[in-house]
Order: sequence, then structure tokens, then C-alpha cells
Amino acid sequence: MTAPAAPRPRAWIPVAVTMFAIGWGANQFVSLLVAYRRDEGLSEVDVSALVGVYALGLIPALLVLGPVSDARGRGPVLRAAAVVSVLATAVLLLDQLWALYAGRLLAGVASGAAFAAGSAWVRELSGPAWDPTTVPGTGARRAATALSAGFGLGPLVAGLVAQWAPHPLTVAYLPHLVLAVAVLVPLWRSPETVPRSDTRVPLRTAVRVRSVRHPRFLRLVTPVAPWVFTAATVSLAVLPGLLADGGGAAAEYAVAVNAVVAGLTLGTGVLVQPLARRLAADDTRPAARLGTTAVLAGLLVAVGYAVSPTPWLLLPTALLLGAGYGCCLVAGLLETQRVAAAHELAGLTGVFYALTYVGFAAPLVLAALTAVAPYPVLLAVLAGVAALTLAWTSVDRS
Repeated sequence: MTAPAAPRPRAWIPVAVTMFAIGWGANQFVSLLVAYRRDEGLSEVDVSALVGVYALGLIPALLVLGPVSDARGRGPVLRAAAVVSVLATAVLLLDQLWALYAGRLLAGVASGAAFAAGSAWVRELSGPAWDPTTVPGTGARRAATALSAGFGLGPLVAGLVAQWAPHPLTVAYLPHLVLAVAVLVPLWRSPETVPRSDTRVPLRTAVRVRSVRHPRFLRLVTPVAPWVFTAATVSLAVLPGLLADGGGAAAEYAVAVNAVVAGLTLGTGVLVQPLARRLAADDTRPAARLGTTAVLAGLLVAVGYAVSPTPWLLLPTALLLGAGYGCCLVAGLLETQRVAAAHELAGLTGVFYALTYVGFAAPLVLAALTAVAPYPVLLAVLAGVAALTLAWTSVDRS
């Protein structure tokens, strides 16, 4: 890693703010799902597919561009991601079905490029050479907090704007455009941490991540990672729709309810991260167990909510699933950074995030399976899988 001539303890901030902005752009769409169903006549399958198509852009970008940033530098990858994030929101403003799919796909590409390279960059800029006051784990916490804060504030602001502003499915996207453009200048000035080399690493070699075979990654990170966004997307994309379908005041303010649920879920995910980091200071398993326990509890409450949707059950469900999301994210990211070879940090981080985004398929899978069983049964089955994951992570395999 390239070291500075003198400490620069704030060098990580523009990178983290860029991750925040890209996270905002990635998730702002989620709180508008109810509005697209209500005002644009989108089907439940279309809405769920628009959540899932984001992952189709994100996962390949994570797996390819994370390792590329290890070999070619963090700056080029994250700067390109920031520009693509602006483009994605601009495409969403066209308000056509094809544009929604294209915009979501572009948002996924931007996120994939950003999260692996950005997390590694923040971690490196949070090291002792740049910031002598940091302690181990600070970089992972900063990256996870920036990402989660963007994920939470994006849908909260977009949803509240869409509930009460004129032209809601246009105006709701404008805050992200302003934010995403504003971060470009400070990001371009951020220092590179990957040493320049006269030897160009072939792309085929760069994308190989051998650290993925590490036993701790396979035994702990792999089973826990999908619960990060399974928890989040069930709370954001599945449960509010059940409340809206019930009619009444909840349906009238469905977009605002969706926004509040998004803010609660992802805001709780941010608030629990310091606790998760402390639990994972010496061993990641306690944080992973807390995360899967919270997911299990949230899904069990969600079963009761799905039987009789009420705001009073929706709110605790969002809090529990948000806590599970945040703990699983920090546990997985910390363990990934511990086991990654130095030259594969972004590459293995990309693999971790790719595993987390498997959870983005949950709303689409659940919607498709409603032809076979109702939501209470499907959520109960999902809770059973969470219980198995908790049992697996509770076994000591040191």
C-alpha cells in the first residue's frame, strides 16, 4: 500500500461520502415501489424483478472490478462508479418501464464497482500510516456505516418527497442527483493507496481471488452473508406491500410508510454496527450469531404480521431485521478483511458483497412462490433456514 509523507487522518472522508452517495442512489428506488405499483400499474412480479435486476449488474461488477482495483488502483474504479451512479438516476427519471430496468441495472454496476473498491480504499485510508488514532476494525466500521447510512437515508428522503411533492416519481430522484454530482470533485482529489507498477497485471490474473478458499471465509462468511440483504429486502420490499394491500389509511400513506420502514430498517443497521464491531473485536462469531438471531426473531414476528398486517407489528419487524442486517454486514466485512491476502483485499471484499446480494432475490422468489403457499408460510420456512444458519454459526470450528 502507498503510504503518505505525513498523516492525513481525514483522507478517508471523500471516499466514504462517495460510498454514501452511491448507496443512496442504489436504494432510493426501494421506497418508491408502492408508488410504482399504485400510480404506474406495475405488477408485483415487475416490482420484485426491478429489485432483483439491480443485483444482476452488481454481482459481476463486484467480482470483476474489486480485483481490478487491487491491481490497477482504487481511484479509477470508484470514480467511474460515481459517474455511473449519476447516469443511473438520470435514466430512472425517464419514467418508462425499460428505463426503470436500465437504471436499476446501471445502479447495480455502480454499486458493485464502488462497494468492493470503496471499502478497501476506506480501510487503507483508515490505517495507521494515514490516521495514527485508528484502532483495528475502524476502516471496516467506517465503510459499513457509510454504506448503510446511504442505504437508509436514500429511501427515507425519496419516499417522503414522493408522498407529498408534485410529480413524485421525478422529484424524488433530484436529491440524489445533487449529492452524487457534489461528491465528484473531492473524490477526484483523494489519494491513491495502491502502488503504481510498471508491470500491468493481466485482467484474467487480477480477477482470481485465492483467499476465497480460506476456511474461515467458507465456514463463517459464506453462510452469514446472504442474510444481510435477505433481512433488508424482506423488510423494505415485501412487508410494506402487505400493509398497503389492506387498504385504509395505511394504503393512502403507503409511500411514506415504505420510507419510514426503510429508514428504520437501515437506520437500525447503522446504529448496531458499533456494538457488532465490539463483539467482533477478537472473534467475529459473536457478532455473526447476534445478527442471525436478530434475523430469526424478525422473521418470526414477520410471520405474525403477514397473517394480520398492522403498523404495530411492522415497526418491530423492521427494527429486528435492521439489527440483523447491520450485525451480519459488520461481521462478514470484518472477517473478510481479516482473512484476505493484502493484494486481494478488494477482490475478496467483492466476493463477500456478491454473497450478500444473493439476498436481493428474496422478494422475487417469495412473490413467485405465493402461487404455492401464502406469505405467512413462506416467511416461516425462511425463519427455519435462519435457525439452521444460527445453529451452524454457533458451532466452534476454530
